[in-house]
Amino acid sequence: MTAGIDVGRSATLTRTVTDADTASAMGSGDLPVLATPRLLAWCEAATCEAIDSALDAERTSVGSRVTVAHERPSAVGAQIVVRAAVTHVDGRLVRFSVAAEDSDGTIVGHGEVSRVIVNRDRFLGRLG
Repeated sequence: MTAGIDVGRSATLTRTVTDADTASAMGSGDLPVLATPRLLAWCEAATCEAIDSALDAERTSVGSRVTVAHERPSAVGAQIVVRAAVTHVDGRLVRFSVAAEDSDGTIVGHGEVSRVIVNRDRFLGRLG
């Protein structure tokens, strides 16, 4: 079910920290720095970017597990480069390494994200 998704498949996204991306704006703290939930969202977006083109219209991926360390603060205006690379494929499970760097190359965060390939209609049908 994961045909076309191979170890090494990757994507890179670049984002600029805005006021809306800060801990104070997102309610995850009171400082005007990149919020951990936003960093996590950017990491997940990179994982989707890495595999979405390999999925037909009936399939998508859903997040299933996340382990991300947010190592360093980033100010509003900072450019963050987020990379995701497939490290493991087992049936419908796809595991990624993720890393985010500031424009000076300093690691802002890193970790692992797992996604599961699902049939869209079947998955949504579980909602009842």
